[in-house]
Amino acid sequence: MIAWSEYVIDLRGPCTWIQSPLTTIFSPLLHLVKNYGLTSSLALVTNTVSEGVTIADIQGYGWQSPYSGKVVRNLSGTVTARGPNGLWLAGDPVEDRRVSTGLYVYSPALSRQASIGDEISLSGLVTEYRASNRPSDLFVTELVEPTSLEFLSRNNVVAPLVIGVDRVPPSVSLSALDDAAGIDGWLAVPNNQSLLSAANATLRPELYGLDFWESLEGRLVTIPNPVALNFEDRFGSFWVVGDWDTPGRNARGGLTLSFDTLGLPTANADAILIGRPLDRAKNPAVAVGAKLSNITGVIHYQYGFFSLLPLSAPSVLSAPPYEPPASSLVPDADPCSLIIGDYNVENMSPKSAHLPIVAEHIALNLQAPSIMLLQEIQDDSGSKNDGTVSANVTLTTLVDAIYAASNSTVQYAFTDVPPIDNHDGGQPGGNIRVAYLYRPDKVALVPGPRAGGPTEANAVVADSAGNAVLRFNPGRIEPSSAAWNDARKPLAAHWQTSTGERFFTINVHFSSKRGSTSTHGDPRPPINGAVETRLAQANITAAFVRDLLAIDPQASVILGGDMNEFVHARSVFASFTDTLYDINEVSGVNPVERYTYAYDQNTEELDHLFVSRSIADRGTEVEHVHVNTWAPSKRAQVSDHDPTLSKIRICTNLQRFHGSLGGISPKPVTERHGQYRTDDEVYSSLAAARAASCDAQRKACISYARSHEGVTRLGCIGQEARCLTRVVA
Repeated sequence: MIAWSEYVIDLRGPCTWIQSPLTTIFSPLLHLVKNYGLTSSLALVTNTVSEGVTIADIQGYGWQSPYSGKVVRNLSGTVTARGPNGLWLAGDPVEDRRVSTGLYVYSPALSRQASIGDEISLSGLVTEYRASNRPSDLFVTELVEPTSLEFLSRNNVVAPLVIGVDRVPPSVSLSALDDAAGIDGWLAVPNNQSLLSAANATLRPELYGLDFWESLEGRLVTIPNPVALNFEDRFGSFWVVGDWDTPGRNARGGLTLSFDTLGLPTANADAILIGRPLDRAKNPAVAVGAKLSNITGVIHYQYGFFSLLPLSAPSVLSAPPYEPPASSLVPDADPCSLIIGDYNVENMSPKSAHLPIVAEHIALNLQAPSIMLLQEIQDDSGSKNDGTVSANVTLTTLVDAIYAASNSTVQYAFTDVPPIDNHDGGQPGGNIRVAYLYRPDKVALVPGPRAGGPTEANAVVADSAGNAVLRFNPGRIEPSSAAWNDARKPLAAHWQTSTGERFFTINVHFSSKRGSTSTHGDPRPPINGAVETRLAQANITAAFVRDLLAIDPQASVILGGDMNEFVHARSVFASFTDTLYDINEVSGVNPVERYTYAYDQNTEELDHLFVSRSIADRGTEVEHVHVNTWAPSKRAQVSDHDPTLSKIRICTNLQRFHGSLGGISPKPVTERHGQYRTDDEVYSSLAAARAASCDAQRKACISYARSHEGVTRLGCIGQEARCLTRVVA
């Protein structure tokens, strides 16, 4: 970096502007002017020169250094770590926990000269650095172009600060700016309301995760007993949490997004990214729940995140065994009970190598549900951009593979509505869409309406008996709405069981989070890519369900799929209120066990199932089957999503009995000359006649209740009341 009066030119990247010529050259930086080809007529002026400044003074207690753009002289510190482009210094300790006593010195040459344990004195320019191609990153406080280097002593020992012992990181909130944005905190809509760098507020490390890590910028620290929270990324970096209390920890060892006691979405702010070891060793491969040796290194901000750069690579001490779990939810003899699954199968085409494994998941781990809601089914030519839109070959190949995996015992059928070529997003040419697999021995599409086309909007209508039915079966919901531009359109279907019970499903795949910024970035709340689009998509879907329930308030409706959003973003799902109910809540699933995906530091739920009130009232069960998030390696995953399995009741024994009442019908009531008759009986009041008319049904219901589990006499009272309202004099 070169300082031109109040300007700073970063010579590590392309320089596109120069301040007008000045006259005084700051001699310690003159060699850079020559080395980078700048003429001597473009002179350099000195910034304010400060003596007696400490590292703590440079760091200050805010997000920006109070000495940024100033030259400091005779700064002293002890080398705690070295990297290829610079080193880290530790200054004298201070009592103020808002202030870091570590500092990064950008100088490849100095990094080669000095050794860990050297106490040195030097001068240089204080800067706040952020790469020009990463405008959403936070700034890193650095000392650049060091001069006047002096070695004061050797072989000094700097004890690392032990996280969880000397300092405990907050786990819930990342930033005060997030909390100020609304009740959804870092997931608030709208997002990107402010910038940490612009606010430059005083750090509050006891409350906010980003403040905590910023207060340790450049410090040497140790993470004791770390546990991996995800697989390593392509650079070998991975997330961990250490040996301290944290509310989001799940049984596998990951950190799940949840709500805190005040109703704020937790951000798992105490997690830290482990970067490449500074000794150029290679980090081990890890998976969720792997336990590692203690990790010591320096806190540094890079590539959008606060990271711990280890002095040397840790080792894996143990890892949870990987035995692909099988669901405990199994069908029973009750015709009202159904098993329904949901699975994003990640760009599946007929030639996908992972197709046979997905088939095994469905046949064995999910135990062949009655219906599978699938997302990311590609067309028959896969990613080949040749105009193909049909997925019949893809789905037939999957159905055949499930048949083989089930030892020739389970035969699925399928249904979908092909999209317009390259109009639904995803991999170009792939034409991903949502689709259904279903078992004809369990369920069938309600006959009558034809399947809709790619641009035909489905609707709920009443049939001649006043029952809710679909215009198309299956059919897409509002496919021409701008909310679905380059996105998968929802597919609504109407089903009936082998005993004639009917229910509805809606299969969705909302727009992705592409365009999001880092949770550790400058914009607060972080940019949640396409969140406004997902909100609009949720509104359209909820409106369709409300139309259905307006005709039949007791309709059984299941909405499921990859919604690419967390339920903790409550504004996105506000339209579901009093219409659709999260099956996790209905089933009483522990909040930390609600996840189908692992991303960065979080295990999270992007794939959801919601049910109508009638299903919720009958009771539900649900399991997230972790065949992929529990995989032993990233390579072993067949999809980045886990499937979800639910057991629901679309009716009750009592309802089924009420539908037929054993052939017993209420006797008609007639009126003549002020008297009310039921066949040969005469009554003085309409109420008495109606009661007598419905008495046979009441007695039959009570008799049925005595011999059938789950049917109560209380329900018979409700049945008699309904009978009384239907008998017209």
